[in-house]
Amino acid sequence: MDTTVLTSTKPYLVRALYEWINDNNCTPYIIVNAEADDVEVPKQYIEDGRIILNVSADAVRDLQITNDFLEFNARFNGVATQVYTPISAILAIYAQENGHGMVFNEEESQGTTPPQGGKKSKPEIKRPDPNMKPHFKIIK
Repeated sequence: MDTTVLTSTKPYLVRALYEWINDNNCTPYIIVNAEADDVEVPKQYIEDGRIILNVSADAVRDLQITNDFLEFNARFNGVATQVYTPISAILAIYAQENGHGMVFNEEESQGTTPPQGGKKSKPEIKRPDPNMKPHFKIIK
């Protein structure tokens, strides 16, 4: 069994969806758990522990989406503000115009893993038979 620890797919998905939303001429929004550690957002816009942020190129400056954090500068009611959120605090990214995007599960968003030996167990991954030949079907 391979015991290699893989990095989270979440930052890659956030970046890919951000690009996809922009390529489709829509406005990317993110939902952030504003109560998570190290989140720096304007407190007056937090509702129910969450904040929705427009991260379009027209709304922000100096946007960075790394494997660890999302950061940008923006104006809120005319006040220049630096926004910082760990990737783990991002709950969703979607297009404002149609809602298409992705909601991340709470466990991945909180950066936690389910307890071992509890009700949830790691799913068994079925690997394809190495002797099986791939096949493709053309659909017209």
